Amino acid sequence: MFVNRMPRYEILSEDSMATLDRGWRRIVSEIGVEFMKPEAVDLFRDAGMKVEGDNVFFDPDWVLAQVAKAPRQFDIQARNPENNVHIGGDHMVFSSVYGPPFVREGSVRREGTFDDYRNFAKLAQSFSAIDSVGGVVVEPNDTPLDSRHLDMLYATLTLTDKMYMGNVVSGVNARDTIAMGEIVFGGRAAIEETPVSISLINCNSPLRWDDRMLDALFEYSAANQPVVLTPFLLMGAMSPVTIPSALAQQIAEALTGIALTQLIRPGAPVVFGSFLSNIDMQSGSPQFGTPESAMGLLCTGQIARHFGLPFRGGGGLNSSQMPDAQAAWEALMTMMPTFLSGTNFVMHTAGWLEGGLVSCFEKYVMDVQVLEVLQKQFTPLEITDEDLAFDAHLEVGHGGHFLGAMHTMERFRTCFYRPFLSSSDNFERWKKNGAKDTAARANDIYHQKIEAYEQPPLDESIRQELEDYVIRRRAELGD
Repeated sequence: MFVNRMPRYEILSEDSMATLDRGWRRIVSEIGVEFMKPEAVDLFRDAGMKVEGDNVFFDPDWVLAQVAKAPRQFDIQARNPENNVHIGGDHMVFSSVYGPPFVREGSVRREGTFDDYRNFAKLAQSFSAIDSVGGVVVEPNDTPLDSRHLDMLYATLTLTDKMYMGNVVSGVNARDTIAMGEIVFGGRAAIEETPVSISLINCNSPLRWDDRMLDALFEYSAANQPVVLTPFLLMGAMSPVTIPSALAQQIAEALTGIALTQLIRPGAPVVFGSFLSNIDMQSGSPQFGTPESAMGLLCTGQIARHFGLPFRGGGGLNSSQMPDAQAAWEALMTMMPTFLSGTNFVMHTAGWLEGGLVSCFEKYVMDVQVLEVLQKQFTPLEITDEDLAFDAHLEVGHGGHFLGAMHTMERFRTCFYRPFLSSSDNFERWKKNGAKDTAARANDIYHQKIEAYEQPPLDESIRQELEDYVIRRRAELGD
């Protein structure tokens, strides 16, 4: 797990923050936010909020009082304690792409399969820079719809020993996720004391929390499993086209969702989520890696800190159809502000392609390379007298070179970060080795990682109990 001790970008002035504060307060009190689950509306009504049908009008100060109950930081335990993570503060946790129905390898784009899911889990386990395979890293379309969440979580729990994300398609799926976590980690009390999963709860922007997401939220919050409350904002479609208006809407949606979690269980862990970019106003297609999305990230990091909440945002987002130069630069233009804004939980770190429709194996490897470079770049430089290498100057003298100096010979293996994907061969050597571009080299590394993968150990009795649970629940669900 990476700790980002570099200074944060604070780009919003006090006046700007005050304007945003007035904006979200007006939205929640004058327009209201819809909650499409009667139990949620009842909780708000009982707390004294004005309710009209599914629409809840909030007292902004009450919302802030609820938000203040959420912890600023919390831990999530992994099956291997060495892979436990901390959410909040200076810590950054990196998870894989989430949600695509399609997969790409090389020139082939097709529907995702369960084998693809398993291979992405193996990749996540194999790269130390990745903290979690995540959730639906690709949709396994060759498995039954009603029970595939069981297959995915079983694969995650057996093929990796890192933290994982919970399924949020329904309350039923959330309960299955919790139950399987109880099997692995020793019961309900154990997972409530230290959470074992984190789950994405998206707002149906603008200003509506739908019933399926709320069903899952109720289950996870009641079990003290953290949820990431994330407005889904593509400016021009799900929010107005100006960044400030999108930010005010984002605050209104996120804070009201967080307030609900604290009604369900005071002190339940939450993350202030952000998925903010814009559409192409000519075609209507989503765009990623844009200046506007970068600005939104930098602002939201500051906003989340203002409210004392951990922050989710960013990742290797792009709109490209291939793992090409566009995919790389758009992903970097999102990942750089991800670091600069002090993001705590990063979804879509690796593998995202084609606006989130595709999980790509080559792009996964490329993104991990970018991640490693940024982690190195965002490690503060500590300077000692020894680092000044004065003796090396005495040895080399004027006009010499340092290649053979003792200082160099003692450090040449570790003095510089060496990218695992880049090629610095001369042209002749590069051509002799197949003249492979970045995507081709990434494909080679993907296959090498899969071939070298070693499954982490798991107590056989726990594995068997998980398998029995999956078989029983699959039958109960009619699959």
